[in-house]
Amino acid sequence: MDILEVIKTRRSIRKYKPDPVSEEEINKILEAGRWAPSANNSQSWRFIVLRSQEMRKKLADTLTWGRFLSQAPLGIAVTVNPRASNHPVEDGAAATQNMLLEAHSLGLGACWIGTYGSGNEASAKKVLNVPEDERLLSVIAIGHPAESCQKTRRKLDEVTFTDRYGSR
Repeated sequence: MDILEVIKTRRSIRKYKPDPVSEEEINKILEAGRWAPSANNSQSWRFIVLRSQEMRKKLADTLTWGRFLSQAPLGIAVTVNPRASNHPVEDGAAATQNMLLEAHSLGLGACWIGTYGSGNEASAKKVLNVPEDERLLSVIAIGHPAESCQKTRRKLDEVTFTDRYGSR
């Protein structure tokens, strides 16, 4: 698939088959995150690979909107260091998106679980032993999809302006 096709066909998948994600697939997903752009090339992110079902369950119990993580065969938590970058949230978001796109290109399903700034961030950080001065930006649930989702997008002319907001 070319990159635009990957972008257009990626969907959030919350139901997974029990089949494991291979080491080769995990490494490709992590590489995609590692090669994301970051402010001043700060690379302020860190990735925690959640291989243990027990750990995914423990973490899922802290997440309001991410309980399905416990059913995924793999998770990846993305942390950012606010002292390493003047745009750590954007850095971590770019890395998260790259990993979502790579997972999809490999035929896997994935879903971004937001944790940054939520009431659950502190308890989730505690489960993962994330240092207090770092932020837990997101957790990605990953696996072989057991569902498919079809969503549409607004028309391009509904979301695009010329020269200034509101100008068609």
